Amino acid sequence: MIDAGELKKGITLMLDGQLYQVLDYNHIKIGRGSAQIRIRLRDVKAGHIIEKSFQASEKFTKAFLEKRPVQFLYNDSDLYHFMDTETYEQCAVEKTLLGDALNFLKENMILELLTHKGVAIGVELPISVALKIVETGPGFKGNTASAGGKPAKMETGITIQVPFFLNTGDVIKVDTRTGVYLERV
Repeated sequence: MIDAGELKKGITLMLDGQLYQVLDYNHIKIGRGSAQIRIRLRDVKAGHIIEKSFQASEKFTKAFLEKRPVQFLYNDSDLYHFMDTETYEQCAVEKTLLGDALNFLKENMILELLTHKGVAIGVELPISVALKIVETGPGFKGNTASAGGKPAKMETGITIQVPFFLNTGDVIKVDTRTGVYLERV
């Protein structure tokens, strides 16, 4: 059991006999009355998203998930194929179960496969990944001193804000939890 204060994005919970992954968490304090929490949840098996409100004092059952190191091999339409790095067994995971991880997934990447009672339910990415910029605007002289940035399309298809001094072809490190530029590699 975990308290409402321990909830964070990515945690998998058991609610009403179903597996749900926390997508967003908001603490709401109204003038009178007790505090509440509003949680956006994704049904792991069905893929649909729901919003629920709970009292801040409520406790939740955390789902026990097994983690195995796997290597991403390739995708075939809606199936993404992974290989266990210890047993060399291959398994396929549906696109709907991967969620935001698709924005950072590259071939031959090593990550963790999450399973619940032997069934694959998703993946856990490393905290940061190195991605190549495939398209971005030019950096003009004098723009490097100002705060802000420009949009850059990465090799996986995601577009993120990067500093002005970066160009097409540069490799950068991106935080997989927030999708924010960290540093040039």
